[in-house]
Amino acid sequence: MRFHTRKWVKPEDLNANGTLFGGRVLAWVDEEAALYSIIQLENKKVVTKYMSEINFMSTAVEGDIIEIGIDVIKFGITSISLNCEVRNKMTHESIVTVDNIIMVNLDEKGNPKPHGKTKIEYVKDRLAKKEKEENS
Repeated sequence: MRFHTRKWVKPEDLNANGTLFGGRVLAWVDEEAALYSIIQLENKKVVTKYMSEINFMSTAVEGDIIEIGIDVIKFGITSISLNCEVRNKMTHESIVTVDNIIMVNLDEKGNPKPHGKTKIEYVKDRLAKKEKEENS
């Protein structure tokens, strides 16, 4: 799993128990899944369709640094399926796992649109391919 984003747990991220609020973590997970999908599908219009069971395994406290990891499960016709892990950066202890997040690619009218992707692509590879095409 590639861990793309880090978050610093601040006072406004805490619940009444003084630990990381689950709703804040889920907002971060949803945002990370959206960003990852937008980059992979090369379309700014991508929305969350589904999140499977969410498993809270531990917590974080103020001052902790957490990281969010995303892996692709599969590419659908109009969707991309991901899984996610949020862990404590210092201890590598899992805080939350989400086994399946389905993101849907949309057209200008908000309807599902085929994206034509079948595998993970890295921006550096896209840039190298574009440069090669421009130089030939």
